[in-house]
Amino acid sequence: MTTTPMRIVHCVRSPIGGIFRHIRDLAIAQAAAGHDVGVICDSTTGSEFDNQIVEDLRPKLSLGLARFPMQRQLTFQDLSATQSLYTHIRDLKPDVLHGHGAKGGAYARLIGTVLRLRGNKVARVYCPHGGSLHYDPNRFEGRVYHLLESILGRLTDGLVFVSDYERAAYESKIGEPKAQTRMVYNGLTQEEFKQVTADEDAADFLYIGMLRDLKGPDLFIEALYNIRLKTGVAPRAHIVGEGPDEERYRKMIVSLGLDKAVTFHGALPAREAFKLAKTVVVPSRAEAMPYIILEAVAAGRPLIATRVGGIPEIFGRHAGRLIEPGHIGKLTVAMENALADPDKMHSDAADLRGCLAETFSVDLMSDRITTLYQDLKGLTSAEHGAAGMTEDAAALRRTQSALARSSNR
Repeated sequence: MTTTPMRIVHCVRSPIGGIFRHIRDLAIAQAAAGHDVGVICDSTTGSEFDNQIVEDLRPKLSLGLARFPMQRQLTFQDLSATQSLYTHIRDLKPDVLHGHGAKGGAYARLIGTVLRLRGNKVARVYCPHGGSLHYDPNRFEGRVYHLLESILGRLTDGLVFVSDYERAAYESKIGEPKAQTRMVYNGLTQEEFKQVTADEDAADFLYIGMLRDLKGPDLFIEALYNIRLKTGVAPRAHIVGEGPDEERYRKMIVSLGLDKAVTFHGALPAREAFKLAKTVVVPSRAEAMPYIILEAVAAGRPLIATRVGGIPEIFGRHAGRLIEPGHIGKLTVAMENALADPDKMHSDAADLRGCLAETFSVDLMSDRITTLYQDLKGLTSAEHGAAGMTEDAAALRRTQSALARSSNR
Protein backbone atom coordinates (compact mmCIF):
# COMPACT_ATOMS: atom_id res chain seq x y z
CA MET A 1 0.00 0.00 0.00
CA THR A 2 1.26 3.46 -0.88
CA THR A 3 2.17 5.67 2.06
CA THR A 4 1.09 8.95 0.42
CA PRO A 5 -0.27 11.01 3.34
CA MET A 6 -3.98 11.89 3.15
CA ARG A 7 -6.27 14.22 5.08
CA ILE A 8 -9.03 11.95 6.43
CA VAL A 9 -12.15 13.10 8.30
CA HIS A 10 -14.51 10.64 9.97
CA CYS A 11 -18.10 11.74 10.66
CA VAL A 12 -20.56 9.95 12.96
CA ARG A 13 -23.61 11.04 14.90
CA SER A 14 -23.47 9.09 18.15
CA PRO A 15 -19.99 8.67 19.71
CA ILE A 16 -20.90 5.54 21.65
CA GLY A 17 -20.68 1.76 21.41
CA GLY A 18 -19.10 -0.36 18.72
CA ILE A 19 -19.44 2.20 15.94
CA PHE A 20 -17.23 4.68 17.80
CA ARG A 21 -14.86 1.90 18.82
CA HIS A 22 -14.42 1.18 15.09
CA ILE A 23 -13.77 4.85 14.30
CA ARG A 24 -11.37 5.30 17.22
CA ASP A 25 -9.25 2.29 16.27
CA LEU A 26 -9.26 3.24 12.60
CA ALA A 27 -8.35 6.88 13.30
CA ILE A 28 -5.49 5.93 15.62
CA ALA A 29 -4.08 3.42 13.11
CA GLN A 30 -4.34 5.90 10.25
CA ALA A 31 -2.67 8.64 12.28
CA ALA A 32 0.14 6.25 13.22
CA ALA A 33 0.61 5.50 9.50
CA GLY A 34 1.31 9.20 8.85
CA HIS A 35 -2.09 10.48 7.74
CA ASP A 36 -3.76 13.64 9.07
CA VAL A 37 -6.99 12.51 10.72
CA GLY A 38 -9.99 14.29 12.22
CA VAL A 39 -13.26 13.14 13.79
CA ILE A 40 -16.65 14.88 13.94
CA CYS A 41 -19.49 13.65 16.18
CA ASP A 42 -22.60 14.73 18.07
CA SER A 43 -22.23 17.04 21.07
CA THR A 44 -25.48 16.01 22.80
CA THR A 45 -24.94 12.24 23.05
CA GLY A 46 -22.82 10.19 25.42
CA SER A 47 -22.41 9.41 29.09
CA GLU A 48 -19.43 10.44 31.19
CA PHE A 49 -17.83 7.10 30.27
CA ASP A 50 -18.41 7.66 26.54
CA ASN A 51 -17.24 11.27 26.64
CA GLN A 52 -13.98 10.26 28.32
CA ILE A 53 -13.28 7.86 25.45
CA VAL A 54 -13.90 10.71 23.01
CA GLU A 55 -11.58 13.05 24.91
CA ASP A 56 -8.84 10.42 25.11
CA LEU A 57 -8.88 10.28 21.32
CA ARG A 58 -8.59 14.04 20.80
CA PRO A 59 -4.78 14.41 21.29
CA LYS A 60 -4.10 11.75 18.66
CA LEU A 61 -5.86 13.67 15.85
CA SER A 62 -3.93 16.29 13.90
CA LEU A 63 -7.17 17.55 12.29
CA GLY A 64 -8.88 17.71 15.66
CA LEU A 65 -12.07 16.34 17.18
CA ALA A 66 -15.12 18.55 16.72
CA ARG A 67 -18.59 18.09 18.21
CA PHE A 68 -21.79 19.56 16.76
CA PRO A 69 -25.43 18.96 17.76
CA MET A 70 -26.87 16.27 15.48
CA GLN A 71 -30.43 14.97 15.66
CA ARG A 72 -31.06 11.23 15.35
CA GLN A 73 -33.62 11.52 12.54
CA LEU A 74 -32.71 12.77 9.08
CA THR A 75 -35.09 15.57 7.99
CA PHE A 76 -35.15 18.35 5.41
CA GLN A 77 -34.64 20.87 8.22
CA ASP A 78 -31.21 19.36 8.85
CA LEU A 79 -29.98 20.75 5.56
CA SER A 80 -30.45 24.33 6.74
CA ALA A 81 -28.76 23.56 10.08
CA THR A 82 -25.50 22.16 8.72
CA GLN A 83 -23.72 25.38 7.76
CA SER A 84 -21.31 25.27 10.69
CA LEU A 85 -20.62 21.58 10.05
CA TYR A 86 -20.02 22.27 6.37
CA THR A 87 -17.73 25.22 7.13
CA HIS A 88 -15.68 23.13 9.55
CA ILE A 89 -15.23 20.29 7.07
CA ARG A 90 -14.48 22.67 4.20
CA ASP A 91 -11.72 24.34 6.21
CA LEU A 92 -10.10 20.97 6.95
CA LYS A 93 -9.63 20.42 3.19
CA PRO A 94 -10.14 16.63 3.42
CA ASP A 95 -8.99 14.17 0.79
CA VAL A 96 -11.41 11.60 2.24
CA LEU A 97 -14.70 12.19 4.05
CA HIS A 98 -15.79 8.94 5.70
CA GLY A 99 -19.32 8.80 7.13
CA HIS A 100 -20.31 6.14 9.65
CA GLY A 101 -23.90 5.11 10.40
CA ALA A 102 -27.00 6.49 8.68
CA LYS A 103 -26.73 10.08 9.90
CA GLY A 104 -22.95 10.39 9.71
CA GLY A 105 -23.12 8.84 6.25
CA ALA A 106 -25.73 11.35 5.11
CA TYR A 107 -23.72 14.32 6.34
CA ALA A 108 -20.49 13.04 4.80
CA ARG A 109 -21.98 12.38 1.40
CA LEU A 110 -24.10 15.54 1.16
CA ILE A 111 -21.30 17.83 2.34
CA GLY A 112 -18.75 15.90 0.31
CA THR A 113 -20.89 16.40 -2.78
CA VAL A 114 -21.10 20.16 -2.23
CA LEU A 115 -17.33 20.26 -1.79
CA ARG A 116 -16.87 18.33 -5.03
CA LEU A 117 -19.18 20.73 -6.87
CA ARG A 118 -16.92 23.52 -5.64
CA GLY A 119 -13.79 21.88 -6.92
CA ASN A 120 -12.56 19.78 -3.98
CA LYS A 121 -12.16 16.22 -5.24
CA VAL A 122 -12.89 14.65 -1.87
CA ALA A 123 -13.63 10.91 -1.82
CA ARG A 124 -17.01 10.19 -0.19
CA VAL A 125 -16.94 6.93 1.78
CA TYR A 126 -19.78 5.37 3.75
CA CYS A 127 -20.02 2.50 6.25
CA PRO A 128 -23.61 1.68 7.38
CA HIS A 129 -22.68 -0.24 10.59
CA GLY A 130 -26.17 -1.74 10.42
CA GLY A 131 -28.06 1.55 10.88
CA SER A 132 -30.85 1.98 8.35
CA LEU A 133 -30.29 -1.59 7.13
CA HIS A 134 -31.98 -2.85 10.30
CA TYR A 135 -35.31 -1.32 9.24
CA ASP A 136 -38.04 -3.57 7.85
CA PRO A 137 -38.45 -2.82 4.11
CA ASN A 138 -42.16 -3.68 4.37
CA ARG A 139 -42.87 -0.84 6.82
CA PHE A 140 -43.23 2.84 5.96
CA GLU A 141 -40.21 3.98 7.98
CA GLY A 142 -38.06 1.33 6.37
CA ARG A 143 -39.19 2.31 2.86
CA VAL A 144 -38.34 5.97 3.54
CA TYR A 145 -34.85 5.23 4.90
CA HIS A 146 -34.08 2.75 2.16
CA LEU A 147 -35.20 5.26 -0.49
CA LEU A 148 -32.88 7.84 1.01
CA GLU A 149 -30.04 5.31 1.09
CA SER A 150 -30.67 4.52 -2.57
CA ILE A 151 -30.46 8.20 -3.54
CA LEU A 152 -27.42 8.84 -1.35
CA GLY A 153 -25.80 5.84 -3.01
CA ARG A 154 -25.43 8.04 -6.10
CA LEU A 155 -23.34 10.43 -4.01
CA THR A 156 -21.03 7.68 -2.76
CA ASP A 157 -17.56 6.84 -4.05
CA GLY A 158 -16.72 4.01 -1.65
CA LEU A 159 -18.77 1.63 0.52
CA VAL A 160 -17.30 -0.28 3.46
CA PHE A 161 -19.26 -3.22 4.87
CA VAL A 162 -18.22 -4.74 8.20
CA SER A 163 -19.68 -8.17 7.38
CA ASP A 164 -20.97 -10.23 4.47
CA TYR A 165 -24.36 -10.05 6.16
CA GLU A 166 -24.31 -6.25 5.96
CA ARG A 167 -23.34 -6.31 2.30
CA ALA A 168 -26.17 -8.76 1.52
CA ALA A 169 -28.65 -6.62 3.48
CA TYR A 170 -27.62 -3.55 1.49
CA GLU A 171 -28.02 -5.36 -1.82
CA SER A 172 -31.46 -6.76 -0.92
CA LYS A 173 -32.90 -3.58 0.67
CA ILE A 174 -31.14 -0.79 -1.22
CA GLY A 175 -29.90 -2.41 -4.43
CA GLU A 176 -26.64 -3.19 -6.15
CA PRO A 177 -24.00 -0.71 -4.95
CA LYS A 178 -22.94 1.86 -7.53
CA ALA A 179 -19.77 2.69 -5.59
CA GLN A 180 -16.56 0.73 -5.18
CA THR A 181 -17.07 -1.64 -2.23
CA ARG A 182 -14.86 -3.30 0.33
CA MET A 183 -15.85 -5.86 2.99
CA VAL A 184 -13.69 -5.24 6.08
CA TYR A 185 -14.18 -7.00 9.40
CA ASN A 186 -13.85 -5.03 12.62
CA GLY A 187 -10.49 -5.66 14.27
CA LEU A 188 -8.96 -6.11 17.71
CA THR A 189 -5.53 -5.26 19.09
CA GLN A 190 -3.06 -7.93 20.17
CA GLU A 191 -3.59 -6.87 23.79
CA GLU A 192 -7.22 -7.94 23.57
CA PHE A 193 -6.28 -11.54 22.85
CA LYS A 194 -4.93 -12.02 26.35
CA GLN A 195 -7.06 -14.40 28.40
CA VAL A 196 -9.45 -12.92 30.96
CA THR A 197 -10.25 -15.02 34.05
CA ALA A 198 -13.46 -14.52 35.99
CA ASP A 199 -13.29 -13.36 39.60
CA GLU A 200 -13.56 -16.03 42.32
CA ASP A 201 -16.98 -14.70 43.38
CA ALA A 202 -18.14 -14.25 39.78
CA ALA A 203 -21.86 -14.29 39.06
CA ASP A 204 -23.41 -16.78 36.65
CA PHE A 205 -24.17 -14.45 33.73
CA LEU A 206 -23.20 -11.09 32.28
CA TYR A 207 -25.15 -8.95 29.84
CA ILE A 208 -22.96 -6.19 28.39
CA GLY A 209 -24.17 -3.78 25.74
CA MET A 210 -26.53 -0.93 25.03
CA LEU A 211 -29.71 -1.00 27.08
CA ARG A 212 -32.30 -1.03 24.32
CA ASP A 213 -34.62 -3.77 23.07
CA LEU A 214 -32.69 -4.24 19.82
CA LYS A 215 -29.87 -5.72 21.91
CA GLY A 216 -32.17 -8.01 23.91
CA PRO A 217 -31.70 -7.13 27.62
CA ASP A 218 -35.41 -7.84 28.14
CA LEU A 219 -34.89 -11.39 26.83
CA PHE A 220 -31.92 -11.84 29.17
CA ILE A 221 -34.04 -10.78 32.14
CA GLU A 222 -36.93 -13.06 31.11
CA ALA A 223 -34.57 -16.03 30.81
CA LEU A 224 -33.27 -15.41 34.34
CA TYR A 225 -36.88 -15.36 35.54
CA ASN A 226 -37.69 -18.60 33.68
CA ILE A 227 -34.77 -20.37 35.33
CA ARG A 228 -35.93 -19.19 38.74
CA LEU A 229 -39.44 -20.53 38.02
CA LYS A 230 -37.98 -23.96 37.18
CA THR A 231 -35.36 -24.23 39.92
CA GLY A 232 -36.63 -21.93 42.63
CA VAL A 233 -33.34 -19.99 42.56
CA ALA A 234 -32.52 -17.07 40.27
CA PRO A 235 -29.03 -17.15 38.73
CA ARG A 236 -26.82 -14.25 39.79
CA ALA A 237 -26.27 -11.78 36.97
CA HIS A 238 -24.72 -8.44 36.09
CA ILE A 239 -26.02 -5.94 33.55
CA VAL A 240 -23.33 -3.61 32.21
CA GLY A 241 -24.20 -0.75 29.90
CA GLU A 242 -26.33 2.33 29.40
CA GLY A 243 -29.18 3.19 27.07
CA PRO A 244 -32.65 4.64 26.57
CA ASP A 245 -34.55 1.69 28.07
CA GLU A 246 -32.53 1.31 31.28
CA GLU A 247 -35.30 2.51 33.61
CA ARG A 248 -37.79 0.06 32.10
CA TYR A 249 -35.38 -2.84 32.63
CA ARG A 250 -34.80 -1.79 36.23
CA LYS A 251 -38.56 -1.84 36.83
CA MET A 252 -38.81 -5.19 35.07
CA ILE A 253 -36.18 -6.66 37.41
CA VAL A 254 -38.11 -5.46 40.45
CA SER A 255 -41.49 -6.62 39.16
CA LEU A 256 -40.12 -10.12 38.50
CA GLY A 257 -38.53 -10.32 41.94
CA LEU A 258 -34.98 -10.49 40.57
CA ASP A 259 -33.61 -7.37 42.23
CA LYS A 260 -31.52 -9.35 44.74
CA ALA A 261 -29.96 -11.48 41.98
CA VAL A 262 -29.23 -8.84 39.33
CA THR A 263 -26.84 -5.88 39.63
CA PHE A 264 -26.67 -2.89 37.27
CA HIS A 265 -23.25 -1.29 36.76
CA GLY A 266 -23.52 1.34 34.06
CA ALA A 267 -20.81 1.35 31.39
CA LEU A 268 -17.50 -0.44 32.05
CA PRO A 269 -14.53 -1.46 29.88
CA ALA A 270 -15.36 -4.86 28.37
CA ARG A 271 -12.36 -6.73 29.79
CA GLU A 272 -13.15 -5.41 33.26
CA ALA A 273 -16.79 -6.46 32.91
CA PHE A 274 -15.83 -9.97 31.72
CA LYS A 275 -14.36 -10.70 35.16
CA LEU A 276 -17.77 -10.27 36.79
CA ALA A 277 -19.41 -13.46 35.49
CA LYS A 278 -18.79 -16.99 34.28
CA THR A 279 -20.72 -16.66 31.01
CA VAL A 280 -21.34 -13.68 28.71
CA VAL A 281 -24.79 -13.50 27.10
CA VAL A 282 -25.41 -11.45 23.94
CA PRO A 283 -29.13 -11.93 23.10
CA SER A 284 -29.32 -9.36 20.27
CA ARG A 285 -32.26 -9.19 17.90
CA ALA A 286 -30.10 -7.44 15.25
CA GLU A 287 -26.40 -6.68 14.75
CA ALA A 288 -23.88 -5.81 12.04
CA MET A 289 -20.48 -6.99 13.34
CA PRO A 290 -20.59 -6.55 17.13
CA TYR A 291 -17.34 -5.77 18.90
CA ILE A 292 -18.56 -7.29 22.15
CA ILE A 293 -18.67 -10.73 20.51
CA LEU A 294 -15.13 -10.29 19.17
CA GLU A 295 -13.89 -9.06 22.54
CA ALA A 296 -15.49 -11.91 24.48
CA VAL A 297 -14.14 -14.55 22.10
CA ALA A 298 -10.64 -13.03 22.11
CA ALA A 299 -10.66 -12.94 25.91
CA GLY A 300 -11.59 -16.63 26.02
CA ARG A 301 -14.86 -16.05 27.84
CA PRO A 302 -17.70 -18.60 27.62
CA LEU A 303 -20.35 -17.05 25.40
CA ILE A 304 -24.02 -17.42 24.47
CA ALA A 305 -25.04 -15.43 21.39
CA THR A 306 -27.75 -15.21 18.75
CA ARG A 307 -27.59 -15.98 15.03
CA VAL A 308 -27.89 -12.40 13.73
CA GLY A 309 -25.89 -10.08 11.50
CA GLY A 310 -22.22 -10.96 11.16
CA ILE A 311 -22.06 -13.12 14.30
CA PRO A 312 -22.13 -16.42 12.32
CA GLU A 313 -19.10 -15.11 10.39
CA ILE A 314 -17.21 -14.78 13.68
CA PHE A 315 -18.23 -18.26 14.83
CA GLY A 316 -17.42 -19.86 11.46
CA ARG A 317 -17.68 -23.66 11.69
CA HIS A 318 -18.98 -23.24 15.24
CA ALA A 319 -22.04 -21.23 14.10
CA GLY A 320 -24.29 -24.14 15.04
CA ARG A 321 -23.87 -23.07 18.68
CA LEU A 322 -25.75 -19.83 18.03
CA ILE A 323 -29.39 -19.54 19.07
CA GLU A 324 -32.39 -18.11 17.27
CA PRO A 325 -32.85 -14.37 17.94
CA GLY A 326 -35.91 -13.31 19.91
CA HIS A 327 -36.66 -16.89 21.07
CA ILE A 328 -36.91 -16.73 24.86
CA GLY A 329 -37.28 -20.51 25.21
CA LYS A 330 -34.04 -21.30 23.38
CA LEU A 331 -32.17 -18.58 25.24
CA THR A 332 -33.38 -20.02 28.53
CA VAL A 333 -32.25 -23.53 27.56
CA ALA A 334 -28.81 -22.26 26.47
CA MET A 335 -28.36 -20.50 29.81
CA GLU A 336 -29.52 -23.62 31.70
CA ASN A 337 -26.98 -25.70 29.79
CA ALA A 338 -24.23 -23.23 30.69
CA LEU A 339 -25.10 -23.60 34.37
CA ALA A 340 -25.16 -27.38 34.09
CA ASP A 341 -21.88 -27.86 32.20
CA PRO A 342 -19.38 -25.01 32.74
CA ASP A 343 -16.46 -27.18 31.58
CA LYS A 344 -18.03 -27.54 28.13
CA MET A 345 -18.55 -23.78 27.96
CA HIS A 346 -14.84 -23.21 28.61
CA SER A 347 -13.86 -25.87 26.07
CA ASP A 348 -16.10 -24.27 23.42
CA ALA A 349 -14.62 -20.84 24.20
CA ALA A 350 -11.07 -22.14 23.72
CA ASP A 351 -11.97 -23.71 20.34
CA LEU A 352 -13.58 -20.51 19.09
CA ARG A 353 -10.71 -18.28 20.19
CA GLY A 354 -8.07 -20.14 18.19
CA CYS A 355 -8.72 -18.74 14.68
CA LEU A 356 -9.79 -15.19 15.52
CA ALA A 357 -6.51 -13.24 15.58
CA GLU A 358 -5.62 -13.50 11.89
CA THR A 359 -9.04 -12.45 10.57
CA PHE A 360 -10.14 -9.79 13.06
CA SER A 361 -7.11 -7.51 13.35
CA VAL A 362 -6.99 -3.73 13.72
CA ASP A 363 -3.96 -3.57 11.43
CA LEU A 364 -5.74 -5.53 8.70
CA MET A 365 -8.90 -3.43 9.12
CA SER A 366 -6.96 -0.17 8.79
CA ASP A 367 -4.91 -1.43 5.85
CA ARG A 368 -7.95 -2.53 3.83
CA ILE A 369 -9.92 0.66 4.42
CA THR A 370 -6.97 2.98 3.81
CA THR A 371 -6.17 1.08 0.61
CA LEU A 372 -9.73 1.75 -0.54
CA TYR A 373 -9.16 5.48 0.05
CA GLN A 374 -6.00 5.35 -2.05
CA ASP A 375 -7.80 3.51 -4.85
CA LEU A 376 -10.59 6.07 -4.84
CA LYS A 377 -8.23 9.01 -5.00
CA GLY A 378 -6.61 7.48 -8.06
CA LEU A 379 -9.96 6.82 -9.73
CA THR A 380 -11.37 10.24 -8.92
CA SER A 381 -8.79 12.19 -10.89
CA ALA A 382 -8.92 9.81 -13.85
CA GLU A 383 -12.62 9.22 -14.28
CA HIS A 384 -14.58 12.13 -12.82
CA GLY A 385 -14.56 15.41 -14.69
CA ALA A 386 -17.26 17.91 -15.57
CA ALA A 387 -19.71 15.11 -16.37
CA GLY A 388 -19.21 13.63 -12.92
CA MET A 389 -19.88 17.01 -11.30
CA THR A 390 -23.12 17.33 -13.29
CA GLU A 391 -24.24 13.91 -12.04
CA ASP A 392 -23.36 14.94 -8.45
CA ALA A 393 -25.52 18.07 -8.73
CA ALA A 394 -28.49 16.13 -10.11
CA ALA A 395 -28.20 13.47 -7.39
CA LEU A 396 -27.98 16.14 -4.71
CA ARG A 397 -31.23 17.72 -5.96
CA ARG A 398 -32.94 14.31 -5.86
CA THR A 399 -31.77 13.82 -2.26
CA GLN A 400 -33.13 17.22 -1.22
CA SER A 401 -36.50 16.42 -2.80
CA ALA A 402 -36.69 13.05 -1.04
CA LEU A 403 -35.81 14.64 2.29
CA ALA A 404 -38.54 17.21 1.81
CA ARG A 405 -41.13 14.52 1.06
CA SER A 406 -40.14 12.40 4.06
CA SER A 407 -40.20 15.34 6.48
CA ASN A 408 -43.65 16.41 5.29
CA ARG A 409 -45.14 13.01 6.04
